[in-house]
Amino acid sequence: MKLQPLVAALLAAPLLAQAASPEIERLITAATPGLIAIRHDIHQHPELGNRETRTSALVAEHLRKLGLEVQTGIAGTGVVAVLKGALPGPVIGLRSELDALPVTEQTGLPYASTVKTEYGGKQVGVAHVCGHDIHIAILLGVAEVLSKDRQHLRGTIKFIFQPAEEGAPDGEEGGAALMIKQGVLNAPTPEVFFSTHVGVGKAGAISVSRDRTTAAADVFVARIIGKSTHAAAPWRGIDPVPPAALAILALQTIPSRQSDLTLPPPVISIGKIDAGVRQNIIPTEVRLEGTIRSVTQAQRDDVVARLERTFKDSAESAGASAEFKLVGASYPAGANNTALVERLLPVLRAASSTGEVRISSGVYAADDLAEFSRRIPTVGFGLGATPDGTDLATAASNHSPFFVADDSVIAVGVRAFTGLIAAYGAR
Repeated sequence: MKLQPLVAALLAAPLLAQAASPEIERLITAATPGLIAIRHDIHQHPELGNRETRTSALVAEHLRKLGLEVQTGIAGTGVVAVLKGALPGPVIGLRSELDALPVTEQTGLPYASTVKTEYGGKQVGVAHVCGHDIHIAILLGVAEVLSKDRQHLRGTIKFIFQPAEEGAPDGEEGGAALMIKQGVLNAPTPEVFFSTHVGVGKAGAISVSRDRTTAAADVFVARIIGKSTHAAAPWRGIDPVPPAALAILALQTIPSRQSDLTLPPPVISIGKIDAGVRQNIIPTEVRLEGTIRSVTQAQRDDVVARLERTFKDSAESAGASAEFKLVGASYPAGANNTALVERLLPVLRAASSTGEVRISSGVYAADDLAEFSRRIPTVGFGLGATPDGTDLATAASNHSPFFVADDSVIAVGVRAFTGLIAAYGAR
């Protein structure tokens, strides 16, 4: 990607701001109790993708009270706010997700979610077990701090609160792609993007990748189609179960034996298998649903072709047939801007609770922040959020019903973002 002029200028200039100024530190300290209260409120009232109406309204109201220009209704429940500094400078984009997950929370926290809803035809809990409530609080904190220090702010900050990062409901559009389609990157257009994601790690510790951050993700559905018969007379039909089992095992040779292992390998997972209605009837078909995680477009295309061939060859070996297709929206692979990361590392070190930054090689989780990072130079960093005293080796990870993110990391996140903004805006 060609660097924007200001990015190139930043790389050529000495880094000015590393540690937060005393005034910024004072504002962060003053804002933190209120941000924690907002985080607890959002945590207790989680909403699924494209349904974040209460969360969206809370965010918009808070931003309006701070005097920002606020726009709602983008991609349904998305919120965009603009904060203009008193001094000339760049347009910087910040992004947080709004949505929760269909998970029944089991943390035992005093502000734990008890919300229930119907999802996939089942009654399930809803919970912020990916940390998006923390991300919202951090960005609201950045808005609060910088709105009160506007006279020193260089440029314009564009806050993007995005719905449906975890995926839109079946049959609906959503997420970053829909926001971009509806013009979120226009008027004004950010020159750079900053974002964070909490996860397992010492509370307040920061990590960052110099290049690859997240994997591309695709969802697939495969059907192995046979011929139903009595379980006592399998020769009178075509049993689809053995070729389905064969395919499940064979597809794991794609990453281990068929992919270029000088690169990060793809990850293929089957998450759902459905076959039959009764134990003494051989079913007509087996339906399998899974995901593909890949690190490049070429790798993705290769894996898709090999998966389709594996299912069809396995089916034909038993006299059955197979169908294979990708479904839903695909997430591209995410990447940081290498030169920008190198230049801003001192800022992240100054904000980290450890005084250090762990260099990451990226993860296989997907995040549609990649829709922004493929268009605009981006620095996305990881933020450890495991409460002190918890064994990191056994701590519950994101998406677990036991996942806990510590309130203390909100201030660290605000400090990191305000530091990045100051350093990038300095000429």
